[in-house]
Amino acid sequence: MVTLWHGRFKGGPAEALQALNDSLPFDRRMFREDLAGSRAHLRMLTRVGLVSDDDGVAVLNALDVAEGELTDGTFLFVEGDEDIHTAIERRVTELAGDAGARLHTGRSRNDQVATDLRLWTIRELTELASLVLEFQNTLATRADEAGDAYLPGYTHLQQAQPVLLAHHLLAHGWALSRDVDRLLDARSRADVSPLGAGALAGSSLPLDPDGTASDLGFSNRFENSLDAVSDRDFVAETLFSLALLGVHLSRIGEELILWSTEEFGFINLDDRFSTGSSMLPQKKNPDIAELARGKAGRLIGHLTGLLTTLKGLPLAYNKDLQEDKEPLFDACDTVRLTLVALDGMVDSMGVNVDRMAEAADGPYVAAVDLAEYLVLGGMPFREAHAVVGALVREAMTGGDSLVDLVAADKRLGPAAAALLLPGVAVHRRTTPGGSGPEPVAIQKSRFRELLEAQRAQVGN
Repeated sequence: MVTLWHGRFKGGPAEALQALNDSLPFDRRMFREDLAGSRAHLRMLTRVGLVSDDDGVAVLNALDVAEGELTDGTFLFVEGDEDIHTAIERRVTELAGDAGARLHTGRSRNDQVATDLRLWTIRELTELASLVLEFQNTLATRADEAGDAYLPGYTHLQQAQPVLLAHHLLAHGWALSRDVDRLLDARSRADVSPLGAGALAGSSLPLDPDGTASDLGFSNRFENSLDAVSDRDFVAETLFSLALLGVHLSRIGEELILWSTEEFGFINLDDRFSTGSSMLPQKKNPDIAELARGKAGRLIGHLTGLLTTLKGLPLAYNKDLQEDKEPLFDACDTVRLTLVALDGMVDSMGVNVDRMAEAADGPYVAAVDLAEYLVLGGMPFREAHAVVGALVREAMTGGDSLVDLVAADKRLGPAAAALLLPGVAVHRRTTPGGSGPEPVAIQKSRFRELLEAQRAQVGN
């Protein structure tokens, strides 16, 4: 077997080394990025006179052939193709002869791999940000459709105050907007070309890293060759952004799971986005939401694993860095699948507005309105809190309802008791960003404006 370093060694690698070392099974998905990097590098070599025009044309033609074969599945991998970079260079040399052997001039797999991975990550981050925006749009649409529907808001999973359903849905939308920001921030830091850094120290050849960076669409090129080939911050940042996005999707999933139970009964799941039981005929299971919840642990694990790998590495490139790709690839695949499925689940679910209102119309969820009524009358809040708390305790342990107790209390009376009527409390939240109709109407408009701004940033 001929290796890229065969001149230094007497024989080929041991089978065990090859099995451990080879990354082709997973890095072959970067073939488009590798071809793009090779074309840019070859055009630069031609410009600076290190490769003749004729050889440059021959190599570019060979790269086109290799791309066609990789695209249609006819590319033949052979023993010794330890990664996609080796495979493409081997095939180009077969097609272009000696001209193909010039392709790697002034380039190391260290800067080549880093370039490919940055290009791949930039593309993935753009696509994933677009999918998050689609899900945000679904949440915004469902918020518009919700109208005046309301449900209990919870703290500690205990009923706290009634909130508009639109307000609740947009709470998830705003969290996802921060995920888009993080994905785009990670994209901006991945947008630096390492090509031209070589193995670690640059080259004595008249290379043009600025030219290749521009050719490949990077905003910048590296400033330090050691850092360029060893930096995987952009992978760690991407994994963090995806892990936190996964946590937010998990939280949405958890609520959908609760809402779809008989005990809550707030939503009905569409048959296309739910599953049944192999034993229990009556079941309709929220598997998508459960998987969204479960996948968050997988994403957190990928981030933790990579950070652990990176923490002890000296400069510059070390083979440990090969462990950056599988978690990155899997994290991107996992988030993509989860976003699409959860989006469909939310888009298609039925909402039981009457059941939501029934749960939110219990008198105790408006208790704070009674305290605020007393505050408006001049009573200190802590005193008002104690007064209402005592009435709630009496209603829960005695025979009279809270409405009757409030109506009979000289400090409160019938006007305060009217605050406990169904649908009243949810309309009393008027502060900016609050859950009442007026601030929610403003919020909807601002959220749509944010979506348009983020779409422009993503490039949609």
